[in-house]
Amino acid sequence: MTTPANEDAGEGFAAPVRIEAHAADNARVYMAGRDLHVTQEAAAAPAPVTALRTLPRDVAAFTGRQAEVKQLLAAAQPTRVVAIHTVDGMPGVGKTALVVHAARQLTTRFPDGQLFVRLHAHTPGQNPADPADALAALLISIGIDPRHIPDSMQARADLWRDRLTGRRMLLILDDAADHAQVEPLLPGAEGCLVMVTSRRRLPALDGATPLPLGTLQPEDAALLFTRLARRTPTPAEAGAVADIVRLCGYLPLAIALLAGRFAHHPHWNLAEYAQEFAATQDRLGELAAGDRAVAAAFEMSYRALPPQRQGLFRRLGLHPGPETDAYATAALAGIPLVQARSELEALYTDHLIDSPATGRYRLHDLLRAYARTLAERDTVEDRDAATGRLLDYYQHTAEAADRHLAEAPRHATPVAGPSPAAAPGLASHEQAMTWMRTERANLIACTHHATATARHSHAIYLTAILAAFLRQQGPWDEAISLHQTAAASARLTGDRLSQAGTLAELGWVRYLTGDFPAAADLLQQALELYRALGNLLGKANALRELGWVRYLTGDIRGAADLAQQALELYRALGNPLGEAYALRELGWVRYATGDYSAAADLAQQALNLSRALGNPLSEAYALTELGRVQYVTGDFPAAADLARQALELYRALGNRLSEAYSLWDLGRVQYVTGDFPAAADLTRQALDLFRTLSNRHGEANALQQLGQVQAVTEDHPAAADLLQKSLTLFQEVGDIQGEAEVLNSTGALLAASARPGEALSAYQRALHLARQVHSPLDEAHALEGTARCHARTRDLPAALADLRQAVGIYQRIGAAEASAAAEYLTQLQAEHPKEAAVQDSTD
Repeated sequence: MTTPANEDAGEGFAAPVRIEAHAADNARVYMAGRDLHVTQEAAAAPAPVTALRTLPRDVAAFTGRQAEVKQLLAAAQPTRVVAIHTVDGMPGVGKTALVVHAARQLTTRFPDGQLFVRLHAHTPGQNPADPADALAALLISIGIDPRHIPDSMQARADLWRDRLTGRRMLLILDDAADHAQVEPLLPGAEGCLVMVTSRRRLPALDGATPLPLGTLQPEDAALLFTRLARRTPTPAEAGAVADIVRLCGYLPLAIALLAGRFAHHPHWNLAEYAQEFAATQDRLGELAAGDRAVAAAFEMSYRALPPQRQGLFRRLGLHPGPETDAYATAALAGIPLVQARSELEALYTDHLIDSPATGRYRLHDLLRAYARTLAERDTVEDRDAATGRLLDYYQHTAEAADRHLAEAPRHATPVAGPSPAAAPGLASHEQAMTWMRTERANLIACTHHATATARHSHAIYLTAILAAFLRQQGPWDEAISLHQTAAASARLTGDRLSQAGTLAELGWVRYLTGDFPAAADLLQQALELYRALGNLLGKANALRELGWVRYLTGDIRGAADLAQQALELYRALGNPLGEAYALRELGWVRYATGDYSAAADLAQQALNLSRALGNPLSEAYALTELGRVQYVTGDFPAAADLARQALELYRALGNRLSEAYSLWDLGRVQYVTGDFPAAADLTRQALDLFRTLSNRHGEANALQQLGQVQAVTEDHPAAADLLQKSLTLFQEVGDIQGEAEVLNSTGALLAASARPGEALSAYQRALHLARQVHSPLDEAHALEGTARCHARTRDLPAALADLRQAVGIYQRIGAAEASAAAEYLTQLQAEHPKEAAVQDSTD
């Protein structure tokens, strides 16, 4: 038995409702902690897990509310629009219990799912749920991976409504703040039913049918009490029952709490209890909307606890996060793990905490506030010590998890304090990822609490420990916020090493969002700090990451210099993982300059190091690079095989961003080998991932490739639109080489559309950009394109001159296009021998 999951859950239940763990809660936890780079999934990339039936349980003791239930059941009649019903009323009046009871009777009418989402308008210590976060919860519930959630609220709302098209779904939005919080969450599909509970009336919610909910009738309140208390009162006791429910204000929550006590104490005298209850002082007037009875109910339940359990209950009020487990509770209370488990179960039995999932515990909103009020009775020293132990526990355990998740070598965080007496064993990547996901909201809440209470060291180091997880899981806007706060704390305390690390992490997240200028600036700041501190590992990491940003913005020479410096430092430090990353980055530089042999050699070195270290992520990166070298040199079967190997590893690790690039790589192979439907399918999969991850650079690449596929299948208008969108994105993120690629594709499209003059202009722009960033492959593509345009306009000397340059570059770098371009040159020379002879004499 548990306490209700929210203030209204007590009405009508033999025991207050137990809310089971479900995807909506997990998503809310996820989004509160925002997300992103690597997650743990099955190697075979199983279908996304859905949680489409997440209603809290209903039991037989629901009492009264016949008219209200009838009204909600009638709302499920077939309709061509979304049916919206709002249930509003005071705290503890039973709003949630009512809608859950009705919803349980409607499950067969909504076969596509019944979802329950908490909006937390009145959760003490928490802000009302952001509609964007709630949308993420809903999307995850229907199978969208957390890392696929778009950043903007509108994009999430669009995706949510799109996925509900054609479905019959029931949605409960519990404890809404106002219509603005609810409006974005409403489905657009016909046949859906939405029930909204709120302490406020929501007249601005267009199309909603209001159902104001008052307190129980005295007779129903007394019946509810006797049912839950498992009592059959005598005629003499009937007056005492009436007094008790009256003192409860006929509020179901207060009635359930007191009745639960009587169920476990059959010897208690109803009349004596009623007298004592009447004399109890009001302690929760504010939290219970001025209702004395709820305060009395909480006070009486608390007073019935043994002293040690009372102390634990007070300590739970100090926890900054939404949930706890036995390990965190043991640290918070300073008690052994076995005792923590026993005490939590006892509080669960006494209806003072809820258990939403096995081993997880949550204070009801009002009880949390009450526990915090009680905690004020303890000394400041006792409260600070308890909170410090809790923060230490989370830092120690998160650091153990981070050792499995960190992608690159970095400094260990300072020891927080004495190691906790008990902590979960995190022996694998999977266990570490599971723990981090479960505790995400708690970790982020503790980080914010540490900042708010000037515990700057905890704020800084918890953020640092979360960095790799946030890179992989996101969302990146939450990661940015945390890193900015940590950087401010580091500056305030004069911790320059932590400031450098935080700036570097912030820079990398900016890169992931496509803000390359900000990324470069932040990484440069971090590099300067590391240099000033003489910190070689930090310097190497900053050099490598800054080099990657330089590479993407077309500064190939600068990228090569930075990657080489990083490689030398890693080798001097004896850091093979860093060495593997730097080798891979140098391979990219060689690839960009057309030195494919050197690129392959560097990637192979990185692959050998990664396999020797047993690091599958680094191995996948190296396989990706090797595959791209095989692609550009024309060994398409090998390129496809390497891309598939990398794809399997990325999926096993849950690295969705790299998975998207592997799908894009496979799409390129299918395109050049003529399987255009497969190319389109793979590229669209990649595009969907890039968009849901809000990775603009990847999206630009996928749009460009999809435009090429549309062009070759002669859907020229669609191709032109895709290529223009790609060009805009590349320009926005500052990828000049990407611009050159798109302009070459645009030139090919225009040429195929019998517009050689416009095509020539596009190719010439691409040629200028390719030479600016020293990209020989793009330069050769542009020259071949201009040659074909000149040939069509009968400017044969220019055509032969440009084509000869293109063939020379192709042959020098060993590009796959060399043979076909050479054949075209031979053909053109044979067809126009005089012009060819003149060109030969000119050369």
